Amino acid sequence: MKTILPLIIILKLTNVSCQTKTTNTKQEAIINAKPIEVPLKDGLAKAYFASGCFWCVEAIYESVDGVNEVINGYAGGHSENPTYQLSNTGRTGHAEAVEVLYDPAIVSFSTLIDVYFGSQDITQVNGQGPDKGSQYRSIIFYQNENQKRKILHKIKQITKKLNVTVAAEVYPFLKFWRGEDYHQNYEKLHPNNSYVRNISIPRLRKFQRKFKYLLK
Repeated sequence: MKTILPLIIILKLTNVSCQTKTTNTKQEAIINAKPIEVPLKDGLAKAYFASGCFWCVEAIYESVDGVNEVINGYAGGHSENPTYQLSNTGRTGHAEAVEVLYDPAIVSFSTLIDVYFGSQDITQVNGQGPDKGSQYRSIIFYQNENQKRKILHKIKQITKKLNVTVAAEVYPFLKFWRGEDYHQNYEKLHPNNSYVRNISIPRLRKFQRKFKYLLK
């Protein structure tokens, strides 16, 4: 037994190390992949953002003039068919994200970037507020090189102006997985939920005070 136990521990540690290496390799492939551009449909474009709890981000973007709809889901990971339970383990690589359907004739992608950085703690790594973990990390997705340049330019401006390190990761958009039905319109449908009252609504109100000129 004395010789078997250390062997078991070594095997387990080796397995964990291999899994971590495989996961990192998959994530690197995603970061370096060629982005997929989503075509306009019925005059509406789509943009994708991750910034903590998607209930909060959904409510923020839905308050912006020119935004038609926001859908909660998952993006930025390496696994297929992520679920809320699986993404919360932090092992799928996905973050809680939103799909923003917007009218580019009313609100530009550049403005949506301003909304993104203006509605979060731009320095918090792997989370927003009380929500911590890679599934809550900030990621901003680009669909083409023009969008990527705009994102990187905004980050450069913020870094220079505020002298801070922006925590948001910049990923090529590859795929968005729609979340479970009960997560959609969550803040609107559950205004008395304790998390919504204490976290989501205050975050929304703070954004609205700051960006009154963008509201519906």
